[in-house]
Amino acid sequence: MNLALIDAGGANLGSVRYALARLGVEPRIVRDADALGAPDRIILPGVGAAAPAMALLRERGLDRALIASAAPLLGICLGMQLLFDASAEGDVDCLGLLPGRVEKMTGARGIRIPHMGWNRLEPRARADGASWRLLDGIETGAYAYFVHSYAVPVLDCTAASSVHGATFSAAVECGRLFGMQFHPERSSEVGLRMLANFLKVSA
Repeated sequence: MNLALIDAGGANLGSVRYALARLGVEPRIVRDADALGAPDRIILPGVGAAAPAMALLRERGLDRALIASAAPLLGICLGMQLLFDASAEGDVDCLGLLPGRVEKMTGARGIRIPHMGWNRLEPRARADGASWRLLDGIETGAYAYFVHSYAVPVLDCTAASSVHGATFSAAVECGRLFGMQFHPERSSEVGLRMLANFLKVSA
């Protein structure tokens, strides 16, 4: 499999690569548009802030390359947020592949921001009644590991939600586009299964 793993400056690049190795897949590390080529799959991981991440993608021409590609694309954590129109974090325009705006999470009594730790995934019904490919074999209430201060509200493309003060998108799926707000590489067998599900989807 020709799997492109985008280096957008995120500290989780190595851990995602290790998780993929456990699934028997060795990705190509891609640092600029020229190296992207025509992959079978693309994974965009990310840890940090939206504005510098988008600046790096634009500097390397990867923003245009990701938009133009027809390959299935998975965004992880910040990478998922970058798939959307814009982020309140730095008030930055993102890739615009999915409609919606990333918003800052709101703390409250007993609710700390950033959201760090294990939380439940609650699958949501698809409007067309079909099954979410990303959630194949994932039970309702399965736990995943989160670290984030910004989140995508629940939208039509939300495959699974979680609650931390408010309900937010934990996983999204729309056509060739997939996202996990949590870290699958740190989410034990649930995370590995969802990564494997992404690797099985057809373009």
